[in-house]
Amino acid sequence: MIDAQGERTDAARDAHDSVLAAVSDEMVPAASTEQFGRGPTRARTYWCADDILITTLEHTLTSAERSLVALGEHQRLRDTGMFFEYATVREFGATVEHLTGRTVRSFISGIDTEVDRLSVETFIFHPEGSDAPSRVALADA
Repeated sequence: MIDAQGERTDAARDAHDSVLAAVSDEMVPAASTEQFGRGPTRARTYWCADDILITTLEHTLTSAERSLVALGEHQRLRDTGMFFEYATVREFGATVEHLTGRTVRSFISGIDTEVDRLSVETFIFHPEGSDAPSRVALADA
């Protein structure tokens, strides 16, 4: 849905924005609340390129995690957080694949514990039409 000038049409732009909103909405219950007992207060999703989708999740620290911050245990919190983030690759990846219609090639997660656990979930997709395996399938293996 590209017009003669190479720009997205209004319908394509609306569909594009709808996918971003749906991913943000689904990322919260898909894993954050279920895994950590508390969902983020804010989730935003962005296309960074044709094959890269990034979701930011803000303010997800639990009471126990805030206690670790108070003790200065940021590395311990990062290590534990990363363990749980990668344990959610199936849930996050399946949600993103379902909503985008694309196959996840790679999942990369990062957190910053200094600012109440701001996390970034990055999904890199296989090129459209590729029959390469999904990162979700690799997590199941």
